[in-house]
Amino acid sequence: MAEVRKFTKRLSKPGTAAELRQSVSEAVRGSVVLEKTKIVEPLDYENVITQRKTQIYSDPLRDLLMFPMEDISISVINRQHRTVQSTVPEDAEERAQSLFVKECIKTYSTDWHVVNYKYEDFSGDFRMLPCKSLRPEKIPNHVFEIDEDCEKDEDSSSLCSQKGGVIRQGWLHKANVNSTITVTMKVFKRRYFYLTQLPDGSYILNSYKDEKNSKESKGCIYLDACIDVVQCPKMRRHAFELKMLDKYSHYLAAETEQEMEEWLITLKKIIQINTDSLVQEKKETVETAQDDETSSQGKAENIMASLERSMHPELMKYGRETEQLNKLSRGDGRQNLFSFDSEVQRLDFSGIEPDIKPFEEKCNKRFQVNCHDLTFNILGQVGDNAKGPPTNVEPFFISLALFDVKNNCKISADFHIDLNPPSVREMLWGASTQPASDGNTKGSSPESVIHGIAESHLRYIKQGIFSVTNPHPEIFLVARIEKVLQGNITHCAEPYIKNSDPAKTAQKVYRTAKQVCSRLGQYRMPFAWAARPIFKDTQGSLDLDGRFSPFYKQDSSKLSNEDILKLLSEYKKPEKTKLQIIPGQLNITVECVPVDLSNCITSSYVPLKPFEKNCQNITVEVEEFVPEMTKYCYPFTIYKNHLYVYPLQLKYDSQKTFAKARNIAVCVEFRDSDESDGGPLKCIYGKPAGSVFTTNAYAVVSHHNQNPEFYDEVKIELPIHLHQKHHVLFTFYHVSCEISTKGTTKKQDTVETPVGFAWFPLLKDGRIITFEQQLPVSANLPPGYLNLNDGESRRSNVDIKWVDGAKPLLKIKSHLESTIYTQDLHVHKFFHHCQLVQSGWKEVPGELIKYLKCLHAMEIQVMIQFLPVILMQLFRVLTNMTPEDDVPINCTMVLLHIVSKCHEEGLDSYLRSFIKYSFRPEKPSAPQAQLIHETLATTMIAILKQSADFLAINKLLKYSWFFLEIIVKSMATYLLEENKIKLPRGQRFPEAYHHVLHSLLLAIIPHVTIRYAEIPDESRNVNYSLASFLKRCFTLMDRGFVFNLINDYISGFSPKDPKVLAEYKFEFLQTICNHEHYIPLNLPMAFAKPKLQRVQDSNLEYSLSDEYCKHHFLVGLLLRETSIALQDNYEIRYTAISVIKNLLIKHAFDTRYQHKNQQAKIAQLYLPFVGLLLENIQRLAGRDTLYSCAAMPNSASRDEFACGFTSPTNRGSLSADKDTVYVSFQNGHGIKREDSRGSLVPEGMTGFPDQGSTGENTRQSSTRSSISQYNRLDQYEIRSLLMCYLYIVKMISEDTLLTYWNKVSPQELINILILLEVCLFHFRYTGKRNIARVQDAWLSRHFGVDRKSQTMPALRNRSGVMQARLQHLSSLESSFTLNHSSATTEADIFHQALLEGNTATEVSLTVLDTISFFTQCFKILHFLKQFEGLWRQPCVKQVYWHHFSDGICSHRVSVSYLSNSHNMRSYYCICYGDLRSVILTH
Repeated sequence: MAEVRKFTKRLSKPGTAAELRQSVSEAVRGSVVLEKTKIVEPLDYENVITQRKTQIYSDPLRDLLMFPMEDISISVINRQHRTVQSTVPEDAEERAQSLFVKECIKTYSTDWHVVNYKYEDFSGDFRMLPCKSLRPEKIPNHVFEIDEDCEKDEDSSSLCSQKGGVIRQGWLHKANVNSTITVTMKVFKRRYFYLTQLPDGSYILNSYKDEKNSKESKGCIYLDACIDVVQCPKMRRHAFELKMLDKYSHYLAAETEQEMEEWLITLKKIIQINTDSLVQEKKETVETAQDDETSSQGKAENIMASLERSMHPELMKYGRETEQLNKLSRGDGRQNLFSFDSEVQRLDFSGIEPDIKPFEEKCNKRFQVNCHDLTFNILGQVGDNAKGPPTNVEPFFISLALFDVKNNCKISADFHIDLNPPSVREMLWGASTQPASDGNTKGSSPESVIHGIAESHLRYIKQGIFSVTNPHPEIFLVARIEKVLQGNITHCAEPYIKNSDPAKTAQKVYRTAKQVCSRLGQYRMPFAWAARPIFKDTQGSLDLDGRFSPFYKQDSSKLSNEDILKLLSEYKKPEKTKLQIIPGQLNITVECVPVDLSNCITSSYVPLKPFEKNCQNITVEVEEFVPEMTKYCYPFTIYKNHLYVYPLQLKYDSQKTFAKARNIAVCVEFRDSDESDGGPLKCIYGKPAGSVFTTNAYAVVSHHNQNPEFYDEVKIELPIHLHQKHHVLFTFYHVSCEISTKGTTKKQDTVETPVGFAWFPLLKDGRIITFEQQLPVSANLPPGYLNLNDGESRRSNVDIKWVDGAKPLLKIKSHLESTIYTQDLHVHKFFHHCQLVQSGWKEVPGELIKYLKCLHAMEIQVMIQFLPVILMQLFRVLTNMTPEDDVPINCTMVLLHIVSKCHEEGLDSYLRSFIKYSFRPEKPSAPQAQLIHETLATTMIAILKQSADFLAINKLLKYSWFFLEIIVKSMATYLLEENKIKLPRGQRFPEAYHHVLHSLLLAIIPHVTIRYAEIPDESRNVNYSLASFLKRCFTLMDRGFVFNLINDYISGFSPKDPKVLAEYKFEFLQTICNHEHYIPLNLPMAFAKPKLQRVQDSNLEYSLSDEYCKHHFLVGLLLRETSIALQDNYEIRYTAISVIKNLLIKHAFDTRYQHKNQQAKIAQLYLPFVGLLLENIQRLAGRDTLYSCAAMPNSASRDEFACGFTSPTNRGSLSADKDTVYVSFQNGHGIKREDSRGSLVPEGMTGFPDQGSTGENTRQSSTRSSISQYNRLDQYEIRSLLMCYLYIVKMISEDTLLTYWNKVSPQELINILILLEVCLFHFRYTGKRNIARVQDAWLSRHFGVDRKSQTMPALRNRSGVMQARLQHLSSLESSFTLNHSSATTEADIFHQALLEGNTATEVSLTVLDTISFFTQCFKILHFLKQFEGLWRQPCVKQVYWHHFSDGICSHRVSVSYLSNSHNMRSYYCICYGDLRSVILTH
């Protein structure tokens, strides 16, 4: 009634009528067919292993019963650096004062803390096992007689007709078969047909494009499956129809009426021949069965006497020795049956999560730039270089940078190169000092060392490595050429453009340059630029053959980066550009970065591995300005703290303060004080030939320009701690470019005249400001000038003189490349507040919650870049700062927001890396504070129980894996660091925490079992996450408690649940059962009971009893759910069977349990699985399988014969219950494919009735399927179940198997033998020719290839066409491992045949082992005396007959198997006399 109320309650919601009907229908079906799963309370695991400690330790297989010691540990993994040394300065953490900076530095310098689970490699699916290979290195090649005839064929896949076998040929029109169109719409194609008889006597009709049958066949029809041929004039003139067994028809049409008649006569003769042959075969089978009954009755006494006489001691001794030798012979070269399973062969890793890697720097597309030479057309001998080659007569300076025309931005920092020869460089050293930017006299101070590299090695770097995150063809490498300030650009470029007398011009230019360099050497002016594309495509293919454009003269009015981007946009349209070209050549090559690149440094000049000491040929990495897009972001891992400053434009045309302000130079400095005694910091990256770090940098000078534009980039190494006094100072100078006519320079003090100052503080509200700014310019620089930036100070009586009324005259821009400073306001305020609280500041109620809520608005890029820092701080707040009840919930909501954003951007791998490597739970500072796992679990419960915020609940369910894995690592760290791991498991965690976890489970269950349709993704995710969490809890806490949690969760499901919940349930169980210590969790040992009880319940450990499910909880739970699932529809059955099979595959390949005694114990654990198969034996051993167990009556009708079945009254029952009978087929019904797995189900067939419910087997079920469908097992299901059965039978110990046989009933023994015969049938080898046909059929369905085969020929020693049809499709998908391509190769067919042959051989030998042991154990005589009536059962003798009869199906088995079978037969002929004759009379 509770469920009805639930249904009724939901009636008020619109659009739920169909869902309600489905729910009601399912409820009705569940009440009729399925019962609620009986709840079995699991054992108290910890108490049991304590009480049975002696038994466990004395067990020789105790490794199967005990968790290994030191199963879990914490390891500290050294953080791997690309650099030779850490990028974090040595005293960085001491110098840092901001909490955010401190945490960043700590993050980049802390090693990884990883919780190691010793056997984690065994905690997943069988595909994740650490064994070398699940597939054998060399597959044995068995010889089968069935393949010998096929070897004569030239093409086994197409089965082309053979010469001499052609009966008839000619042109016919064939209908294009397509089930989506009606018969009248079929399109006919003209084909040339060959009617051929194959070596086995069957007939085939091949079609080709023309008379040349050497080409590939366009289709083939096997006439053994053809039941009739009739005319169909309504279809087309001269058309006729070939009716096939599977209700499928081929439509052909002749070109004339006479040809049609001839084809009809020929085809009808062939159909008659096939019918007569099969009827005769059928008749012989019936007579054989009748003779068997007569002979068996007459020889019963003789058999008994013969067997008694055969028990001679010496003979029996010889027999035992012979059997032992046969057993050893069968054991040679045996294979793991699962090795040839289709799942193992395919090894699909699509569902396997990739390995979690630690955070690392993102490797973008990189390329190397090598700068060789720069020459213009004015060359000469300079200085003392009289004998050397001619060079440029004045110094030039190059800066390289990448520009993205597509996105209209600059994407790299500047790379400065000095290619001037030494003689030209000396022109800049005309005076006694180097340029003023150095600030040091030449050689006056000892050489400094930067990160272990001598400064002199860093001054003339000519190789740079650029990186590009988003490569595309519109990225250009731009080279800007500068020279020493001389005057107007046009005037300076004229000699290079108009050079009538090179020698004279060179001397003139050299003399002028020498004077200019000695006076104005530190000032630069723009001269020319060139560009070249870098990439060919968006894949990052380098344009290695590209060349730089000609040198274009710089235009003083178009110097900015925006102007360059506009010019580059017209790069491929040179006819539109009217730029003046300066003749010259720039030799710069672009190449891929060598794999073995050495002696490289970062953009901060930190050497990278490998790096040689005292190396002078150094390559530097040029900073990339990564696009501010989330997909290009990654968590920072190294220390970097750069600020790029760009003075853009100065508007001085209106100023009246200074008389001369035309040749304006901008000097940039970085200062930490605005007092009069304050000086610049030496933290600006210098240019080549100067110091690596300088105190100032100058921008280019535009001659006689009062509104100059600048393009210079000033790179600053920011200090670790920034305060309010840190600022950038701009000083403007008027530079005098006049040169005296006498050739002597003016005095140095008249070169530059200050004409203004501007500044901007680096911090605003504690954050670094990087947006574009307009600054006022002052004429003087009074002390305390930083206080003049606000409006009030400007109006105060301060000694300040503003230029042009304090108008914003200077435009500047800055760009921050820092991994320790953030520009996000919300992150900054949150960390600042946390720092105040830590320092003892009295917290205002609600203040922390306000800042937590503001974190929802932080930028996603900042969130990703500082992910470990932000997450760790949130976890500290979660446990430490909790005076308010709402803080943990709000903190968890921020965590949830971050996790959801990472998933939405596809960056969840960073979260996994954080948990595994970065997350390290910290002990709360407050004495009564809870640990992370306690607080987080409690908070999750609170969120899940909220009724209003469904969005938060859904997110928490969807991304629950993150929080549960955090809880697991917190628990593990707590146990290891607090040394709680040595305590008994029941004492490791307080009882209150157990209660919290149980409450969390109960809070999750309704969201899965009730809201699954509303939130399918969320419910599936939390189902899997919860399973993974509980699986890990087995390692950490009380295992009996975890059993109870699992039991409570599974109890929330019901057999009448919809399909999706059934899938959830088995996904949950599969994840749990993949635990690395799944076997010890099931305690595969004997649980002894008092004698009376043991007698009363003799099959305690061999059936799926309550005691078994209690003692072996996980396997019992799985088998019980599988037993219920086998009565459900295909999808649920498939899921359940796959879980069982994959688990057994894992056991079979587990390298820890490879000893035969270990495998035997594991197989014994699954012995109740055999009982499941016996309960469903009717569905495994259908009449299509054991067709030869009974004879076919002489009066069989044509329809019965065509279907290959007889009525139930004429067939022996194969069921354990003699009252259960099959429902007969309706005559005339063929076979159709029921689902994608290739199940063959006769139309009109109803299901097998369940015991005790004979009247309800025709009831139609709910929306999932009908009851009749629940009892059909397709080939994949049958083969999978039988493979599991064979694994158990093969691996289980003989003593256990004998004990089991002694406990089961005689009827169950019969069914066990039937299962063996079923195994032989379903794993029989079908031959290479059939494999080729199966491939053709598969391609026809999946790739739309014209069907080459609709049926297959019945072999002449088979009884009925149905068996051939079954054989043709039995392995279509259940065991198909060929390449999924549009063509089949001989290698594909050979490999598939190899797999099937080995499978058939291994199955046959396993059955042979079982039969041999079975016969030995029951001594035949005893067996016949006790079970004489059952011995008459035809299916019992069928198994022996299959193995011992001469030549029976010998072409279907391998030579190695035949040898072992004949040895065993000879042994029984010696030991048991007439037994062979009894068997063979069958």
